[in-house]
Amino acid sequence: DKTVSLRKDLSEMHEWITQAEEEYLERDFEYKTPDELQKAVEELKRAKEEAMQKEVKVKLITDSVNNFIAKAPPAAHEALKKELDVLITNYQRLCSRLNGKCKTLEEVWACWHELLSYLDAENKWLNEMELKLKATENIQGGAEEISESLDSLERLMRHPEDNRNQIRELAQTLTDGGILDELINEKLEKFNTRWEELQQEAVRRQKSLEQSIQSAQETDKTLRLIQESLAVIDKQLSAYIADRVDAAQVPQEAQ
Repeated sequence: DKTVSLRKDLSEMHEWITQAEEEYLERDFEYKTPDELQKAVEELKRAKEEAMQKEVKVKLITDSVNNFIAKAPPAAHEALKKELDVLITNYQRLCSRLNGKCKTLEEVWACWHELLSYLDAENKWLNEMELKLKATENIQGGAEEISESLDSLERLMRHPEDNRNQIRELAQTLTDGGILDELINEKLEKFNTRWEELQQEAVRRQKSLEQSIQSAQETDKTLRLIQESLAVIDKQLSAYIADRVDAAQVPQEAQ
């Protein structure tokens, strides 16, 4: 009987739609690791593709029902037409929900990788800061050399906050959705602790270098005054020698 065959096809599609909804849309998903998130993205992509492939079958069922209705007595029309309408509505809703969830998870996956990218960039900057602090730990030299090291450190310290703000916002977006929250909180705690420690150390080193410059400048000034004084004395003594002045005649200078 054609009606039985059509109802069987309709029923099978309804069952498939219900199963797909339960499998991919109704379950509570938890993504605690990047692997779980990646697997979910791949599964939803496959589900979306499978649903799209079912469009051919839905179209065949639709054509079969419409052809049957066109030839069958009016009494058989209403029930079959209603079942077909429900099927088409449910199928289109499933495709729409799968597309929406797939897009959302792909955005979440992209958001996670963007967060990693910003963290990587900021950790490279922190590595530079760490190396710079080690290089200025026991710096030797005059005021000019110390001043160059201070300028170099201060240039690093002027690193913009943009990346750190992006890290904060991306992490908030993901953890608000309960996605990779434990892993992200762990990474952020480690990053923020290191950032704060190096920033505080950089401020301390900045002050220390400023004091070293001041001390070196005072030392340079003292040495310059001594050199100027020695030059005057040398000139005076040289004049005495040239004039054959005896030391006994100038006891003050002799001493």
